[in-house]
Amino acid sequence: MSETTSLARLSMSLPGELFRQLDMMVEERGLPSRSQLIAELIRHALAEHEAYTRPDEMLAGTITIVYRGDRGRVRHQLAQTQADYLREVISSQHVFLEDDQSLEVLLVQGPASLLKELCDALRRVRGVHQLQLVTTTALLPPLYEQDGSEKGAAA
Repeated sequence: MSETTSLARLSMSLPGELFRQLDMMVEERGLPSRSQLIAELIRHALAEHEAYTRPDEMLAGTITIVYRGDRGRVRHQLAQTQADYLREVISSQHVFLEDDQSLEVLLVQGPASLLKELCDALRRVRGVHQLQLVTTTALLPPLYEQDGSEKGAAA
């Protein structure tokens, strides 16, 4: 049965303030029910869990990094770390924030174990304040066949 036709009921108790915040979040997002929001949060947590428990699972996702640019060679160290994981880092987007901070978003794909290693290596760079990996098991379509030829190229 598909996820939408087979439903299971969940009963839970929450502290009052957390319950109030949950209801506010449902209202602010314009969702029809708490169940929809809770299902979304659980899907996110399960995808994150996959990245740490199934090392061979192929995942795609983003790594979001916030760091201070005035700390020595932080930009150079981040770029070097990305170069060390050239097959996993598909692209990156960088913007400067206020107070000499930067925001960088990496589009990544690869085995969960390598994405975890990449995150750990980026976290070790002095000056990194925040780092979050968000993954999905849906993958980017392959650009090249295994033999290196372009996909869809004439033989």
